[in-house]
Amino acid sequence: MGSYAPRVRRRDWLKIAGAGSLVAAVPAKVLAAPGRLGEVADAALAAARAAGATYADIRLVRTRSERLGTRDDHLTSASTSESFGAGVRVLVKGTWGFAGTQDVTVAGAKAAAAKAVEIARANARLRTEPVVLAALTPVKDTWQTPMTKDPFRVPLARKLEILFDVNRRARAGGAPVANVRGRMQAVSEEKLFVSSEGAEIDQTIVRVSPGYTVTVAAKGDFESRDHSSPAMGLGFEYVESLKLADDAARVADEAHQKLLAPPVEPGEKDLVLLPSHLWLTIHESIGHSTELDRAFGYEANFAGTSFATFPQTGKLRYAGDHVTFYGDRTTAGALATAGWDDDGVPTERWDIIKNGVLVDWQTTREQAAWIGAAKGHACSYADSWASVPFQRMPNVSLAPATTPNSVEQLIGGVQDGVLVEGTGSYSIDQQRLNFQFGGDMAWEIKGGQKGKPVRHAACQSTSTSFWNALDALGGPATWQMGGSMYDGKGEPMQVNPVSHGCPASRFRRIRVLDSRGGS
Repeated sequence: MGSYAPRVRRRDWLKIAGAGSLVAAVPAKVLAAPGRLGEVADAALAAARAAGATYADIRLVRTRSERLGTRDDHLTSASTSESFGAGVRVLVKGTWGFAGTQDVTVAGAKAAAAKAVEIARANARLRTEPVVLAALTPVKDTWQTPMTKDPFRVPLARKLEILFDVNRRARAGGAPVANVRGRMQAVSEEKLFVSSEGAEIDQTIVRVSPGYTVTVAAKGDFESRDHSSPAMGLGFEYVESLKLADDAARVADEAHQKLLAPPVEPGEKDLVLLPSHLWLTIHESIGHSTELDRAFGYEANFAGTSFATFPQTGKLRYAGDHVTFYGDRTTAGALATAGWDDDGVPTERWDIIKNGVLVDWQTTREQAAWIGAAKGHACSYADSWASVPFQRMPNVSLAPATTPNSVEQLIGGVQDGVLVEGTGSYSIDQQRLNFQFGGDMAWEIKGGQKGKPVRHAACQSTSTSFWNALDALGGPATWQMGGSMYDGKGEPMQVNPVSHGCPASRFRRIRVLDSRGGS
């Protein structure tokens, strides 16, 4: 692991970047040695079985990360990290045991397996119900993120060129730009999963996260505007396709408009919410509340439990008949997309809320038995070789209307309302019910027309009343994804990358607040 934080100006960056990437020499793919790693995996599984495990698996994981930060015309931070190790998981007397190791050798694997069995035996004295795993047909296969440009092979010079061009063009439009902060991140996970049931799954998952924020200042006041560029499970070709600098003058101008705008007028109003804003509300009010371990009260860290409970399955009305939310880990480009989860279960798409009613949950292979299901929904994930796999959020998305409703049509049906784009402040209680969400940019809607910008707009509601107020969905052309590279859960905390897709959507009579001046 290495990191540094130089201040490198435009005239100097070519000297340090040259034709190389941030990491001078990227090692050969660690998982490209199936013979050696096969021996390591076989040794772990054999040692586990010999010690009394009825099931065992091993994940050999190499994770690489690269981060860049810029301010105006200079580099402010750059860091890289890399880790490689193995995690061994076993079942003994119906109880899990886990141990991780960076000693990826036959001897190291045997020692980790012995430790995992020892932990399982100790845990067995406390467990009241044995773990039951849903039936699974093991596979031997590979999966990788489809991409044409590996971000770790793109020269640092090219990445800085993009971010410095954003700064130059943001300042060319005449807005009183105080600073431009750019960011770029890439993460790669190479995972080999081998189980005592016969599974051998090799996956390479790559994610990139570009973006920037323009801040303007005048007369002792300031405002910022983000570029709505979601993180994606794609290669560097995605970053280049965004043409980030093309939007820089507009983003700076909108930040200036925001600075000059009056505060929003509080009251009950209709809302038209764009996907760059709505994805976070989905994450907090739908994503976390439909995690099965939260509904059972087994998990409360970082997001609380859930107001939704399993007996409400098939009964709880989240929204109107036209509203369907689905879980999936298959959507191309989404952050949680993969071929298999960390239990070796193939990923899929399924309805969580169908026609407005809660019909299913986010589940793992183990959790299926909790609710009498034949299988789980491939929601098991660990954020490193040293972490225990557990239920994590898949991509949870809102299906668009089947008709080609445009944003303009949604606005046209509003007499008094607010149009919101981008994410801002947010707050939600520990049962995922009462919440308040702000946006990055908002405009008033009067008489079916988009009007002037307004400042400090936020909405306040409860999960069920909010989604039941959704009266019109945008069509497929308005559907977009947002997401987070760092959804926290568990103790000790793990982070999970996750996307949420949705169309532009219209909500009736939602309480709108001036987040700075009260209600």
